Amino acid sequence: MTPASAAPLPSHCDLLVIGSGAGGLSVAVVAAKLGLKVLVVEKEPVYGGTTAWSGGWMWIPRNPLAVAANIMEDLDQPLAYLRHELGPQFDEGRARAFLENGPRMVEFFRRHTALEFIDGNAVPDFHGNTPGAAIGGRSVCAAPFDARRLGGRIEQLKPPLAETTLWGMGIAGTELRHFLNASRSAKSFCYVAGRVVRYWRDLLVHGRGMRLVNGNALVARLAASAFEAGVELRVSCPARRLLRQDGRVVGAVVSTPQGEAEIRAVRGVVLACGGFPHDVKRKRELLPHAPTGEAHWSAASRGNTGDGLTLGESAGGTIARDLESAAALAPVSLVPRRDGTVAHFPHLIERAKPGLIAVVRNGRRFTNEADSYHDFMRGLFKATPAGQPAEAWLICDHRFIRRYGMGAVKPAPMPMRASLRSGYLKRGHSLAALAQACGIDADALQRTVQRYNRQARSGADPDFGKGETPYNRVQGDASLDGLNPCMAPIEHGPFYAVRIVAGSLGTFAGLVTNASAQVLDERQQPIPGLYAGGNDMSSMMGGNYPSGGITLGPAMTFGFVAACHAAGRDPACVA
Repeated sequence: MTPASAAPLPSHCDLLVIGSGAGGLSVAVVAAKLGLKVLVVEKEPVYGGTTAWSGGWMWIPRNPLAVAANIMEDLDQPLAYLRHELGPQFDEGRARAFLENGPRMVEFFRRHTALEFIDGNAVPDFHGNTPGAAIGGRSVCAAPFDARRLGGRIEQLKPPLAETTLWGMGIAGTELRHFLNASRSAKSFCYVAGRVVRYWRDLLVHGRGMRLVNGNALVARLAASAFEAGVELRVSCPARRLLRQDGRVVGAVVSTPQGEAEIRAVRGVVLACGGFPHDVKRKRELLPHAPTGEAHWSAASRGNTGDGLTLGESAGGTIARDLESAAALAPVSLVPRRDGTVAHFPHLIERAKPGLIAVVRNGRRFTNEADSYHDFMRGLFKATPAGQPAEAWLICDHRFIRRYGMGAVKPAPMPMRASLRSGYLKRGHSLAALAQACGIDADALQRTVQRYNRQARSGADPDFGKGETPYNRVQGDASLDGLNPCMAPIEHGPFYAVRIVAGSLGTFAGLVTNASAQVLDERQQPIPGLYAGGNDMSSMMGGNYPSGGITLGPAMTFGFVAACHAAGRDPACVA
């Protein structure tokens, strides 16, 4: 039998999807379930895009899992939250389309596909003081998945990012608590031992872990659904140019291992190539903190180089340039690898744990460390003098790093010698010695830590309000004795630091679309046959970041909407 990757590409299909993250695969699965013949092409040799490296969370207010838990709210509540959060960038048409169709999307996938969800009913919105904010019930994530269901296609699934796993083993949600408490709780130890044994057994039998979680599980469940619905997915097939006829996009020219192939798509083309996080030219144009296009280190997939945006512009599409931020900002540390490459590690979890602060070179704190990654970076930009690169240091003591880890450094009993040798992790037996190793003002750092320690003992942070919102507290650790789950003194030497720089989880500035995910031209008219999804679609959040999952939630929802539009079906009638 000829391998799928070697067989010629079909010359015709109903819908051509370019890109294989959640934005692309959601369109493909729904369109195939609605009777369309769908082809997905992916430029990389593996499928999954940035989604496969992500936490996999989706912000879907009023979702069926929340309703089943009796968390009820009408559409006006999340709509009010978005209206206050997005301000001038609020687009009521797209906001309503998202909020109305998000629950339908979840129900469709639950009923008709391999995608199962776990709830985030205890996950608060980022900004608890904004009118309409919720303390839970607006988030879902893909349930863990047994990869054996993918059969041989598991070999082409992008594995999770090595630096965010343990021995390559993904850890999800509440499991993290077990892993952090494995040396303190018999129950947690037994749970972790069972997970480790299963992982190593899978590694011996299958060559990789078979229990997938987070974004890896989301992609695998979408891919399994796609394959079972007859979708054809080809890797190592970058799209080169769109085909147009009488003003309509009718297909694309794709490179294959055998040469270029022309594919005609009756219902149109969906661009879902992951935005521009590694496109130096667009970063130079759209990210003010990276005027050369270089000083921005994204944790997104390295293959996301703006291909979809370029293709969309070639057909008359326009890029949104009026967003609050063009990227989903996140602090990133640069992790040296043995092969000489550098990984971009996103700091999403440990910043809210009690016993860590962030300082700039002058030795002073600059923001609430427990706030969202996006807000953290906005604080860092504000504290960075004009013309200087945005960088800071995460500071903790020995007790903290062995309990929680920091960045790519894992907690005890995992060793940290390699991180110290490479210079990724700095250590000092005193705060002054640590400051010298990092190039930080030593006297100011000591004063900052002394002040912070007094605040930690009192349980209040009058400087930045750490621990005052539901989101802060959920990210902290209430199991420790203390008045504030996000604060504890930094006093047990030696002391440690990791340098963080400006980065992102992806980009927000994409092709301007309408509520049906159709790409719009400069006259704000739909370009027939052309859709955008995922980060190729300009964020409906307008470059704001009101809650976790506001990338994948809209990606999945508008993927559902785009597929319905291409199939000529009403989204309200297909779930």
